[in-house]
Amino acid sequence: THNDDGTMILGHSPRFSYWASFFVFSIITLGASIEEKNTHIFAESDIFENDTKNEALIDQRWAVACSSITFAVTFLVTVLQLHPIGAAVFVGTRIEGIVILILAAFWAATVSVVSDARNGLAVSSKDGAVVNGNLYYFSWAGFVCSIMLTVSYLQGVYNVDVAGEFRTRSTRLTQWSALLASELVVMGASANLFDQHCTPRLDVSEAYCYRTTLGISVGALGTAVAVSIVGMKIMTSRAPYLVESALSVVLLVLNTVGVSYITSAKGPGKALGNLYYFSWIALLCTASLIASCIEEYKGGIGNAASNSGGGGDVEATAGVQIQNGNDFHHNDPLGGGGI
Repeated sequence: THNDDGTMILGHSPRFSYWASFFVFSIITLGASIEEKNTHIFAESDIFENDTKNEALIDQRWAVACSSITFAVTFLVTVLQLHPIGAAVFVGTRIEGIVILILAAFWAATVSVVSDARNGLAVSSKDGAVVNGNLYYFSWAGFVCSIMLTVSYLQGVYNVDVAGEFRTRSTRLTQWSALLASELVVMGASANLFDQHCTPRLDVSEAYCYRTTLGISVGALGTAVAVSIVGMKIMTSRAPYLVESALSVVLLVLNTVGVSYITSAKGPGKALGNLYYFSWIALLCTASLIASCIEEYKGGIGNAASNSGGGGDVEATAGVQIQNGNDFHHNDPLGGGGI
């Protein structure tokens, strides 16, 4: 364990459970990727050309190599932390930070390779459906674990509370960041399927290609809006409330339409995979944004009502409060006033 200042006690690390979990995830991913690489043979009727197949084989080797390196490193780190001397040499040092960053980068690339339908590993090259659950889900689990390791290291060593910074920097920054990541995956997965099946259109219907184009459009628009809002919140700690609320409503409508068509029987996201999961995640993120905006607006009206009842000289104003002491008010609770 660590003291509040990040110093180590008895040779134990607050990240030991993360390292041990990462070790387990890397074992499962390594075994699944090796098995899939050895047994996967492109059929003669496969839609890919020879050059694409060669690129896929290279990416398959990368997945095996990356998971092998991660397995070796996480095994060594886990063993080191079982002994006080080994933990003292590694835990909380710059070496640990460098190793974590390298593994996070490796695993981000691994998830990209594994979940790419063109590589024929965890998802089908035909419809993007998950065909190897161990490889797909545990590669994502390893990526999430690498992010948690990074956050824990920054908080324990440099006292940087990443989650707290997101919460206090500006309201809804976490939801907008999650929406940004989800829309990027939706856009990328849709573009991937469009390139495979619709340029030119092969064994799919015209409706399939239209709905794939819809996925690209929804993902691109959602990404552009999310980038704009996240940028404003990071640079100025705030975004205009009415603008944020209106854009949240627009994105909710877009993602609702997108999910309806993309995950339907004729859509590209009907099978369980990146496009299916992240289409729904994006929709849930927009719903969360709307709920947060409504809650914040009601809170502003409640505060104004309290001020009005507290004394005769207090002017009642309905508004919305922003964290970190940056307040702005709506003179008209129905939205008629300025910000």
